[in-house]
Amino acid sequence: MPDGWRRCAGSNAGSAPGPPAPCTPAPPPAGASRPAPTEGARHGRPRRVRPHLHRLQPPAWLSDATTPPRPGPGGHGYVHHGFAEALESVYPAVRDTLAELRTDGRAVYFTGHSLGGALAMPAGARLYLEEPHLAADGVHTYGQPRTCDRLLAVAFHKGFGGRMYRFVNNNDVVPQLPPEPAFTHVRSLRYFDAEGRLHESMPLLSALGDRAEGLTADPFAPASDGVRDHAMRACLAALEQNRA
Repeated sequence: MPDGWRRCAGSNAGSAPGPPAPCTPAPPPAGASRPAPTEGARHGRPRRVRPHLHRLQPPAWLSDATTPPRPGPGGHGYVHHGFAEALESVYPAVRDTLAELRTDGRAVYFTGHSLGGALAMPAGARLYLEEPHLAADGVHTYGQPRTCDRLLAVAFHKGFGGRMYRFVNNNDVVPQLPPEPAFTHVRSLRYFDAEGRLHESMPLLSALGDRAEGLTADPFAPASDGVRDHAMRACLAALEQNRA
């Protein structure tokens, strides 16, 4: 797959999709050394970046909540504007690469953590609904935010159900954003409880009790549990635990 796609859909993106808003950091205090620039890349294009600049600005995908969503693939529902825009920037290269891979019968899976999952899911839906001969064999996401409305979620699940898996780790806060009912998830939950056990479903009362248990993991900072549970290393640890 193209390098940019692997960065967006195969790992934690680490920053919001789309170009960042202009940001000029304050100069360091007199006598302080400037941080050394590091090599970075976006969609496969190397660029020079300075560490931690993303902390100085709000994630663009949150501000995109006020932007009208885009029509969904195949005429089904709609997709969050920011995620649709990010996908559009890499979709032609993804499609061309899939066309090459499909000539020799290779299996292709889309996977992504956090914002990477927010690209993997609509990419899988777009291919399945518009170009089914190129559709992925499966889509697996971890800590994915909501990306689409119910009409698209239902249409995708109707034909792709059983091949889409959305993993959520206990109190991970990101899957609760953007808020319902404007956006929703495809019906494909796989839930890791506070002890790391995997469930194919979780009744409401059981989920509430389990999340309360998760909050006690750090009694001095219970609110941080939603951030801790979102970390990819926490998802990987839960996956390893359930392999046995």
